[in-house]
Amino acid sequence: GLQGSDIGSLDEFARQLFLSFLRRMRFFLFESSAGFSLFELREGDDIAALEPSNQAAFLDMARFSKAVHMKAFTPFATPEEALENINQLSQGCLPPALQEFLDVNIQHKKKARLGVFDATLARSISDALSIPTVTDDLSFEVLRGVRLHFPKFIEMQLADLEKTQLGLGHAYSRSLLKFNVNRIDAMVVNAIAILDQLEKDINKFAMRVKEWFGYHFPELAKVRDMTNQTYARLVVLIKSRGTITDELLPQIADITNDEALAQEIVQASKTSMGFDLSELDRVNIEHFAERVLSLMQHRADIQAYLHNKMHQIAPNLTELVGDIVGARLIAHSGSLVNLAKYPASTVQILGAEKALFRALKTRSATPKYGLIFHSSFVGKAAQKNKGRISRYLANKCSMASRIDCFSDFPGQIYGEKLRTQVEDRLKFYDTGVAPRKNLDVMREAGELTSEARAAAADAMEVESEPAAATATTTSTTAATPGKAKKEKKSKKSRRSSKAPEPEAAAEAETTAAAETETPVAERKHKKERRERREKTVGKKRAAEPEGEKKKKSKTPKKSHKKRRSDADEE
Repeated sequence: GLQGSDIGSLDEFARQLFLSFLRRMRFFLFESSAGFSLFELREGDDIAALEPSNQAAFLDMARFSKAVHMKAFTPFATPEEALENINQLSQGCLPPALQEFLDVNIQHKKKARLGVFDATLARSISDALSIPTVTDDLSFEVLRGVRLHFPKFIEMQLADLEKTQLGLGHAYSRSLLKFNVNRIDAMVVNAIAILDQLEKDINKFAMRVKEWFGYHFPELAKVRDMTNQTYARLVVLIKSRGTITDELLPQIADITNDEALAQEIVQASKTSMGFDLSELDRVNIEHFAERVLSLMQHRADIQAYLHNKMHQIAPNLTELVGDIVGARLIAHSGSLVNLAKYPASTVQILGAEKALFRALKTRSATPKYGLIFHSSFVGKAAQKNKGRISRYLANKCSMASRIDCFSDFPGQIYGEKLRTQVEDRLKFYDTGVAPRKNLDVMREAGELTSEARAAAADAMEVESEPAAATATTTSTTAATPGKAKKEKKSKKSRRSSKAPEPEAAAEAETTAAAETETPVAERKHKKERRERREKTVGKKRAAEPEGEKKKKSKTPKKSHKKRRSDADEE
């Protein structure tokens, strides 16, 4: 039922209310890679340009600067300082530098209003400085304009500001990652992939060597207990069956580790059915066999590398199921963190996804194990207990992976205890002997881990003590050179005090003896002491010249008590 004029008056009233509210909220905080800046609204009607309906004012620097001007700006001194402040801001904390900056530049804190982009930071500012903070659409729009024109406000080139942003962004990303170089599981994933590929390639190449050299010496492949590596080494040694004589028998025995087997090879070469090789064919076969041997050596190096890496990244999982099975679990899940997030039921069938979905599709029996089938525990169990032990082993693998992923103390104590539990479970399936409770085993493992942690801390303190002691001694000797001189003077005074005069020593002895005697004897000794003192004083005066006597006569004489106290002090 409102008329047009009434609606216009309401719009004007809302506009005036908005402007009055805008005048109360005078400050805006802007955080950048260059430093902290505080912007203030100007007095007058120019703030009307900040109405949300007037978006063009935010794009024009001339119109925007009439309404908003920079009140204060504090740059970051070093990139390290910028990174420290940004880390605190990202966590919603108020950095001390920002707190001091706002405290200095905002005088009337209760009357002012501060526009902040982050709501968590706004709460921290309100709690620390009691400044009313606002995080609304208007604050976002004003800060958007400030971000657009910020290089012009601080008179800085846009390219330089972009460089600071890029450098701070990279440093912030590196600080968030916080990777330990020794615990990057991507190396394990690549190592086990290379190992699997080498295994396939070596098997194919070894078969090719046997087939190629078999045309010349087919009986060599039929000799008992002949591995691929032994066959390749014999090909490199023999080169041609015509060179096999009794002189090569010791070398063949060294390769095969069996003299009877070496004798069989020598006898077979004499009655071989193969055809002769040309020199070019022989050289190519020899080179190919050497390449296969080098690949086998490389495989052994990769296995040793994987063994050491698994003991660094997942020591408990490695102690439980071995480095190969543990590495396959990590590689199949993608990372150690992903493996730690999986439940035990997923770890149990990890690697058997095709069989699982086929069983679900055909409504047949689901698989009981996946990659953990290659563990020695599953192989030791009876056929009827393989599913039970695989489920139990998957549970322990899940626990071990979580300990390795989230524990800050590297160790394999938990892995050893978990392995003992699996072995006890196997005995329980075979003999019926009840294993220990999991609570007792884990409590024991926790105590052993605490002791190992304390021992490691003590060892670090012992290593750091000698260096600290040498540093303190050198600093004290360098800082107090006059102290040594004072100590030397005090030592000289002690030596002089240790050798008193004979009269003083005798007097001290008599006073010490007088303290333990009766009053009559004490008076007698006092009289003797007085007479002795008078005699010594008279002798000294007789020996002195007359001039010195007159000088000494002017000085006041000490009383008997004063002289006695001086003698006691000496």
